Amino acid sequence: MYSANNTHSQSNSEVTTPRPERKGEGGKSSFFSLFITFAKIGGFTLGGGYAMVPVMEREIVDKKHWLEKEEFMDILVVAQSTPGLFAIDMASHIGYKYKGVMGGVVCALATAIPSIIAILLIAMFFRTFRENIYVEKVFMGVRPCVVALILAPCFSMARKAKINRFNWWIPVVCCVLIAAFGVSPIWCILAAGLGGFIYGRIKK
Repeated sequence: MYSANNTHSQSNSEVTTPRPERKGEGGKSSFFSLFITFAKIGGFTLGGGYAMVPVMEREIVDKKHWLEKEEFMDILVVAQSTPGLFAIDMASHIGYKYKGVMGGVVCALATAIPSIIAILLIAMFFRTFRENIYVEKVFMGVRPCVVALILAPCFSMARKAKINRFNWWIPVVCCVLIAAFGVSPIWCILAAGLGGFIYGRIKK
């Protein structure tokens, strides 16, 4: 019983508590490096927050080694349950984990600024290019790519969430309830959390 409670509290503290900087590629990273990395992620990822997940994982975990895969997965789960834009939540949590409060602010701003600039440019010139046949063709080609970018983190998350023959029915039931019966995802999250809590208490 003590071990289970201790493990649970340790997992929560690891997600929310910044830790000493880890040396990745090129040694300790500066705020400028964080800003450039997340500005690149925000500027070249189409499809919103979930499409950014594989790009973030490749840059943050695989390339720069700022976080471990388990830490990235924990932050992904926390960001999904945090109010606000998912991409900004992810960036701020990663920045805070790696560089404290200022790191979270820098990463959040870096992720948001490219989108703000893009929206302003679209608002200024959209009427001019709205009927352009070439622009329309470009968007027709981009749409399937966006779908793939959103699906990719789903499969990655499924592997890391340790879905097996005992719990595979949970995501299936949630998908059916949301898609076929119009149940709010909020109720699915609350029900799954309550079920996990009850299961943990019974097992303990």
